Amino acid sequence: MAVPKRKTSKERKRTRAANWKLTAPNLVECPQCHEKKLSHKVCPKCGYYKNDLVVPPKQKAAD
Repeated sequence: MAVPKRKTSKERKRTRAANWKLTAPNLVECPQCHEKKLSHKVCPKCGYYKNDLVVPPKQKAAD
């Protein structure tokens, strides 16, 4: 069984734990409607992906 030879210092332990960060999502502009969207995904507003209509846009219900 592996046993550590030396005690891990607080600084080494905390430095290792400090590298867990969240990153902001990479947003790009849709070429059709110019809204921000996730890259390599269908635009949720217009339904286009790579200049092809993939998902028809949803119509709002009239109340």
